[in-house]
Amino acid sequence: MSTTTSIVITSIFAPTKAVTKFAGLPEYQLVVAGDKKSPATWSEPNVVYLSVADQEAMGFQMATKLPFNHYGRKMMGYLHAIKNGAQVIVDTDDDNIPYDDWTFPAMEGEFATSPADKGFVNIYKNFTSHHIWPRGYPLDLILNTEHNLKEEELTTEMAKIGIWQGLADSDPDVDAIYRLVDNTEVFFDKRTPIVLAEGTLCPFNSQNTAVRRELFPLLYLPAYVTFRFTDILRGLVAQPILWAHGYRLGFTEATVLQERNPHDYVKDFESEIPCYLHPNRVIAAVTRAIDKSVTVGENLRRAYAELAKENIVTEQEIELLDLWLADVASLTK
Repeated sequence: MSTTTSIVITSIFAPTKAVTKFAGLPEYQLVVAGDKKSPATWSEPNVVYLSVADQEAMGFQMATKLPFNHYGRKMMGYLHAIKNGAQVIVDTDDDNIPYDDWTFPAMEGEFATSPADKGFVNIYKNFTSHHIWPRGYPLDLILNTEHNLKEEELTTEMAKIGIWQGLADSDPDVDAIYRLVDNTEVFFDKRTPIVLAEGTLCPFNSQNTAVRRELFPLLYLPAYVTFRFTDILRGLVAQPILWAHGYRLGFTEATVLQERNPHDYVKDFESEIPCYLHPNRVIAAVTRAIDKSVTVGENLRRAYAELAKENIVTEQEIELLDLWLADVASLTK
């Protein structure tokens, strides 16, 4: 990772500890996308801050349809980063404080790799003995230890990584059910990264996540699904498309500490209902829709068209996706 790596955050708060610390990393460009609720006087050294007016002046088509007061405002930050030559975009949030040694592994190399075709696995169990699972993990598998990756199953293999997901300590990304029934603070074990082979998958989020340029279309954050589903749906859609183009998803030990902004766990639960109902349907729909012979962007479009047939997304989503794909294509020719 180098100066060709941009970090993108959206925030409605004054600069947080996380923003200030990311801004102090000299090898990275931090882009913060504001929203209508963001302070009018928002300012922080070494940050490209995009106000709503700035975003509308950028000339991108999706600004005409992207909702306000929505996490999807991040996408305007992605477009700025792409336009300015980013080779890797790191997605994170304003409550994820990077550790002093925060970084991601190389995008290509030899890594401990899972077996193929295991379906959903609970990657958190490779980083802690605590009974915990990622947001978006199928509920019917939570007590099924057959869907934990055993250490003896991992083999060292060469891989082209499309996306790295770094874990988060203290208040990691879990669902509201975990928070309502347990909510134990968790600090993950230090260990080497794990890469998932084709057919083996795990939900991932947008909190400490690095994406390579070839896959920038997959950064699309659906804006017409529930808030707690948006990045989970993005991550589920991405995985079969990664495989189709020869890339892999990898997970690293925690490299940020999350001091989570206040949440209402029951409201989170309500917003997460699609995460509980749809993960297997999403994977099945995307898998049957995509084609190895077309581009990443075309596969994303096919995937969402199939999800619309399944009534998992709406036609509004397709309209916004088309604007996103046109904007990305204009920048990556």
